[in-house]
Amino acid sequence: MNLMTYARRNIFRRRGRTILTVLGVALTILIFSGMRTVVAAWEAGAEEARADRIASRHKNSIVMLLPKRYVDDVRAVPGVDSATYAVWFGSKDPKKRTEFFAGFAVDHESWFQVMDEFELAPAALEEWKRTPNGAVLGDLLAKTLEVKVGDRVTIQSDIYPGDWEFVVKGIYKPLRKTADRNSFIFRWDFLNNDPRGDVMRDQIGWVLSRIKDPTQSAAISKQIDTMFDQRDDQTLTQSERAFQLGWLGMFSSLLKAFDIVTLIILLVMALILANTIAMAVRERTHEYGVLRAIGFQPGHIVGFVLGEALLVGALGGLVGIVFTVLLINGVIGPAVEDGMGAWFPYFRAPFKVIAMAFGAATLAGVLAGAYPAWQASRRKVTDALRRID
Repeated sequence: MNLMTYARRNIFRRRGRTILTVLGVALTILIFSGMRTVVAAWEAGAEEARADRIASRHKNSIVMLLPKRYVDDVRAVPGVDSATYAVWFGSKDPKKRTEFFAGFAVDHESWFQVMDEFELAPAALEEWKRTPNGAVLGDLLAKTLEVKVGDRVTIQSDIYPGDWEFVVKGIYKPLRKTADRNSFIFRWDFLNNDPRGDVMRDQIGWVLSRIKDPTQSAAISKQIDTMFDQRDDQTLTQSERAFQLGWLGMFSSLLKAFDIVTLIILLVMALILANTIAMAVRERTHEYGVLRAIGFQPGHIVGFVLGEALLVGALGGLVGIVFTVLLINGVIGPAVEDGMGAWFPYFRAPFKVIAMAFGAATLAGVLAGAYPAWQASRRKVTDALRRID
């Protein structure tokens, strides 16, 4: 008889209780994986940011604007290969097919040169560049708004008043899984030349630069910021990853809440396992006394209890992972990407979340079995033999 054989036979001695425990663990693993998937999806853009791109924004806040002339200064910095710019538009659909989506006014000459994770037909790109009120949409947003190339579309903004009419000149597709498929992109000069944009005329939100040597990212960023130190509007230049995390910083409280809730979920899972293992150990007190009487050592008893706890936790973790793959990756993920692509362009449980979930289940099993195992190993043989449940 070895440790795992004994543990495997023991978990099926109370089959109903074991099944309920495994299902309870699997459910907590599913919830845990779902919440960690939300966090992972939220941070996916930052995690997959390009090393050869840096972003310059206003030093005081990401919502403050910069003079448009800064772009030419950035382009002249040694080591900068190309640069583009954008300003947040804050788009809404007046027909309420979608309450909110990302809208950007960008430099039509350089945007898709720097942001090369989007695939747009060359003919469509050239047509967009020639059309002052032309717009390019992500494929999911085009589906939501029910528009195609050549259609006219009207959107609104929380920042710029009135209805804004555009002509769809292209629909882009992502070249990487975390690229936003729900953006509305139009020409910055169209916004800048409109009287409704007077309050922010010749202003931009941020500058994105491609650099020749990614290892010089910090040095080039410092050089850019130093160049603007003596001007009225100073800059903060960061790697693309840090820039993305800056956007996420506005939701830091929400992300912290998710972290706290996931810890509570793990505690609940450990309590479920601890209750099952404690009941099993109490029922087998006499049996453990017999094992001790025929020569087994306290360490063997600890191994038997921990092995059973580990096996139950691992089994529950495996079932939970199956639920995660089937429900989150197979059903919920595609639905979220279609309905909330502006926030979650890619919503699938990554391998690190699945590995974390399985590791948490097995660790919870070990922790849940630690105290009952210690109690069983410390009990006197005579006391254990007297007890019959």
